[in-house]
Amino acid sequence: MSDQTPRVNASYLSNFTTQTVRIAGKVIEIQGGSATIDAQGTVVIHLDGDTNIKTVGNVVEVIGRVNNDQSIKEFVSSDFGPNVELSAIEAVVQATHTYRELFYDPK
Repeated sequence: MSDQTPRVNASYLSNFTTQTVRIAGKVIEIQGGSATIDAQGTVVIHLDGDTNIKTVGNVVEVIGRVNNDQSIKEFVSSDFGPNVELSAIEAVVQATHTYRELFYDPK
């Protein structure tokens, strides 16, 4: 698979440096060209000019590349609004890594 985008949270970022991932979390700050989300830990997102990350308190999903400093360069994002069950998102992340052969090729 060449278009793999494993779902991750903050604790998995170091395993995917320079790779493309999906991460979802609650927006806790937007400042200039970056946003900070809580995805089982804080993660800085470097925003694209066409970002959908605009509202603090909303849950967003970001597809982007993991930088060496564990921040993420946004390629595309979706705003899911404020009423999202974060424990369901975390369950999907954990299933992705428990059964990784179904979701991505581990390197």
